[in-house]
Amino acid sequence: MTFAGRHVLSISDFARADILHVLASAGRLEREPRPDLLAGRLMATLFFEPSTRTRLSFEAAMHKLGGRVIGFSDVGSTSTKKGESLADTLRMVEQYADVIVIRHPRDGAARLASEVSRVPIINGGDGANQHPTQTFLDLYTIAKLFPRLVDGGEPLTIAFAGDLRYGRTVHSLLVALCHFGVRVLTVAPRGLEMPDTYLNHAFTAGIDVEPVPSLQEAVRRSDVLYMTRLQEERFPDPLEFGHIKASYRINAAMLAGAPAHLRILHPLPRVNEIAIDVDRTEHAHYFAQAGNGIVVRQALLGLVLGKM
Repeated sequence: MTFAGRHVLSISDFARADILHVLASAGRLEREPRPDLLAGRLMATLFFEPSTRTRLSFEAAMHKLGGRVIGFSDVGSTSTKKGESLADTLRMVEQYADVIVIRHPRDGAARLASEVSRVPIINGGDGANQHPTQTFLDLYTIAKLFPRLVDGGEPLTIAFAGDLRYGRTVHSLLVALCHFGVRVLTVAPRGLEMPDTYLNHAFTAGIDVEPVPSLQEAVRRSDVLYMTRLQEERFPDPLEFGHIKASYRINAAMLAGAPAHLRILHPLPRVNEIAIDVDRTEHAHYFAQAGNGIVVRQALLGLVLGKM
């Protein structure tokens, strides 16, 4: 199985065997670091919208493999402000770099970039569409916590809560989980439910997706609770948002009756959907989840550059 030269655009482009290969490669790098794997290689990070974890973990991953990094995180300081097209930006940057990581507010921007670029494109998030490297690190995190995800056995129950309509991380993760025979619960405000496109994909794959009325029920029934933030800008009425956000906030008291093995994940950043007191519980795993991004992105870089 070769990944050399391959773009990482959407989790939908990866079969179960591909996903398992990425996870296994990340596991090998975690056990046996390879600090010179990408010596002499250059990665460009083109971030047209803000990012902390994705950008920094990609940069950390490249440095830890012996490679170097160029790029930008402030589109205001680039020639885009002068009217340069995305295609021209890509044609320019491919002259300098061996691999390009792009984040863009427009759905489909990463695929457009792949049609232009002669070097591998890795999608760091495009609009409300996909965030495949986040999905790989989410799967890696879940598989470390619950090896039966990939080894077989009793299906995991995974609950998604919050903004499921616009949350690209949950879209990608639901598609990926269809390879692994899980049960899915959803908890979302009216109008922010999981889009039919992804529900239909799950149905076709034989995955049961069950809406539940409250976070409390999701806590009681789940192995993994995957929280996402509610986006205030999606609500035309600030009073309605204020009322709803209180119903989609979890605190330590709500975890009193949770299964001991329940783990709470979040793609971050959080705003107020997870109270600070949850951090001190055994259920909190979102910071460790973010840390897994380095080794997973190391694996993806090594694979698309033909070094693994």
